[in-house]
Amino acid sequence: MAWLALVGAGCMEVFGVINIKRLSQQKWDALVYMMFTFGLSFYLLTYAMKTIPMGTAYAMWTGIGTVGAAFVGMVLYGESKSWKRLVFVVLILGASVGLKFVS
Repeated sequence: MAWLALVGAGCMEVFGVINIKRLSQQKWDALVYMMFTFGLSFYLLTYAMKTIPMGTAYAMWTGIGTVGAAFVGMVLYGESKSWKRLVFVVLILGASVGLKFVS
């Protein structure tokens, strides 16, 4: 259950980042959504840290958020999809999955 909460926390972080982008476009309703999604993300992260070691949980949370935000940027906002960028995103994902297996 803790790992599921951690994945949920990472996904909520991605939604929070999407709302930061929307807020930068002066869509002020995004402020409410941003506070809700980051709040839920921190709550789920806190729950996950009850059983998952802090370093692993935090690395997984940031990894999911980083990879998710990179893909959202590529898909929704037309950011660069260069092979170099994709290689480093895959490395982040691989390192996050690797932490799961060694924890």
